[in-house]
Amino acid sequence: MQAGKNAVSSMKETAGNVAASAKAGMDKTKATMQEKVEKMSAHDPMQKQMAQQKKEARVNEAEINKQEAKAENAAQKEQVRAAGHGTGSALPGHGTGQPHDQLLDRTAGSHPIGHNTGTGGTTTRVPLSGPTGQTGYATGAHYG
Repeated sequence: MQAGKNAVSSMKETAGNVAASAKAGMDKTKATMQEKVEKMSAHDPMQKQMAQQKKEARVNEAEINKQEAKAENAAQKEQVRAAGHGTGSALPGHGTGQPHDQLLDRTAGSHPIGHNTGTGGTTTRVPLSGPTGQTGYATGAHYG
């Protein structure tokens, strides 16, 4: 159920961001057109310069409004995610108040069949349990 809410909130965020970008684009175009009209009716260089400065201020305001809208959309998505986060988890100990299992970072080398590229490996997080802190149940390998 929560995955559906997260997908919907992601779609709402994307739609909101698209709308904010479209509005900013329209506002910027409007500012450019207003500048052209003001420059055509201007009689001296100072008036033309003022028209350009007004346009730049309008364009900057449109960009700021777009960024604020995107931040608000992200915050709303995060609220939806956070609202469902504490309701349950597949991770051991999550949401129960119990301590989490320890995790151990290990690097395992991997090479394409028939090739030794000389590159490193991938980092794997292996759950630890028991007094020695060693298991190998995820891969069948013994870490220690």
